[in-house]
Amino acid sequence: MLSTRPLKQKTIGILGGCSNVATVEYYRFLNDGVNDRLGGWEIAETLIVGMNFGNIEAFIRQDDWNGLEAYMRDKVERLIAGGADVILCVSNTLHRPLEKIMADVSLPMIHIADPTGQAMRDAGMKKVALFGTRPVMQMDYLKDRYRDRFGIETISPTDAEQEEIDRIIFEELVKNTFTAQSKQRYLAIAERMRREDGVEGLILGCTEIFLLIDQADMPDFPMFNTAKLHADAAVDFALEENR
Repeated sequence: MLSTRPLKQKTIGILGGCSNVATVEYYRFLNDGVNDRLGGWEIAETLIVGMNFGNIEAFIRQDDWNGLEAYMRDKVERLIAGGADVILCVSNTLHRPLEKIMADVSLPMIHIADPTGQAMRDAGMKKVALFGTRPVMQMDYLKDRYRDRFGIETISPTDAEQEEIDRIIFEELVKNTFTAQSKQRYLAIAERMRREDGVEGLILGCTEIFLLIDQADMPDFPMFNTAKLHADAAVDFALEENR
C-alpha cells in the first residue's frame, strides 16, 4: 500500500476532440495504464481541453494549416495555464501544427511517432505501410521522423486507396461507426501492400483505426497502434518518479 498521499505523478495534458472517439480511448488507456502499474484505486491525473472537431475538419479540408495552428495554439495555452506537465495530442494528423506550437513553449510533449517508431525498431521493422488521413499519408512530417529517428521507411497506399481510407475515417470512424465492409477494405489494402510493396507491418496512423482493425485480424502481419503506444509512453512519463 502506498503510504504517502497524495501520490506524486505528473499531470498529462490531453489535447482532445480530434476526434472525441479517440479522446475517450486515450482517457481509458491512460487510466488503465496507471492502474495496471500501481493497482488499487490509482488512475492517471489528467487535464483535457477538447477541441471542436467541426473546426478541425474544416481547417483540414480547406488546407488552412495556419488557421488550424492558431486554433490549436489557444488550446495548448489553456492546458499550460491549467498546470499540465506534458502535452499529449490524440491525433497523428495534428502533429504537423503541434510541432510548431510546442517549439515556442518550454513544456514537453510526447510526439506520437516516437513510441511507435521505437516499437517498430524493436520489432526489426524496416519498411511499413502507413494508414491515416490524407495529410498523414501524403505529407512528409511523420514519414521523415520515422526515417530520420528510427531508420524506418513508410509506404503510403495508392491515391485511390488513400481516398477510401480517408473517407472512412471522416465519414465513419470519427463518428463512432464501424462497418464490416470498411474493415474488409482496410484489410484488403494492407494485404495488397504486403504482397506488392513488400511492407513488413502496418502503422495504424489514425487514432481511431484500431477500433476497426487490429492485430487479431492479421496475426502474422504486425500492426502498430499509435494511440495505445502513445498513451503508454505518457504513463511512463507520468509515473517516472514512482519507478
